[in-house]
Amino acid sequence: MLLPEARELIRKLDEALFNVREMNAYHHGTITLSCIPTAVFYFLPLAIGKFNELYPNIKIRILEKGTNNCMESVLGNEADFGINMNSITNSAIDFTPLVNEPFVLACRRNHPLASKQLVEWQELVGHKLIGVRSSSGNRLLIEHNLADKPWKLDWFYEVRHLSTSLGLVEAGLGISALPGLAMPQTVHPTLIGIPLIEPVIRRTLGIIRRKDAVLSPPAERFFSLLLNVWADDKDTLWTPFAEPQRQQ
Repeated sequence: MLLPEARELIRKLDEALFNVREMNAYHHGTITLSCIPTAVFYFLPLAIGKFNELYPNIKIRILEKGTNNCMESVLGNEADFGINMNSITNSAIDFTPLVNEPFVLACRRNHPLASKQLVEWQELVGHKLIGVRSSSGNRLLIEHNLADKPWKLDWFYEVRHLSTSLGLVEAGLGISALPGLAMPQTVHPTLIGIPLIEPVIRRTLGIIRRKDAVLSPPAERFFSLLLNVWADDKDTLWTPFAEPQRQQ
């Protein structure tokens, strides 16, 4: 294994070569990211587009994984870094927050709760809920925050991916509670998202990287670009899902 000083020396040499050769136009390489599916849908398209404008010949490989597998791929050097939830921690990993998002109710526009501006979690009792599997990071976060409540939610259908739960909601099989970024980001003809309160439950997404990792110059630049793109959103994201959609 290389000593930290040697790894840093190699990194500086790579950085110098990257600048001297103007590799934004000529360098060919690949950055590998490990990401939870929500990040692939929301974070990456804008960031990748901006990065490709600057470095058109650097390829990006995306590994879509669940929270635990996302962490493992970074720890095992399968990925340069990843985008994951902050609830999955490891002493060998640094976490840099990007965005803090609330959970919302996803339902059809003709559902009895669809006319409300805000919905309390307790109001979901008695409705058939569509949720991700009990071992997922999102489900564990919900269960942790509602553990002291005298009532329990009825997770009637269980799926693996948030996108699948939305499909079942659209089909009229039930309602779902999911992170706001998993909702369609434009007006949907059938679905509506309403902020859930009492309590407000949020999840923080961010970049994970090994503490001893020395990123290649392209990976370091993409890391910095991600931070810049989402710097203004990480503490203030509360999309007013219900109000704009009802104005259509």
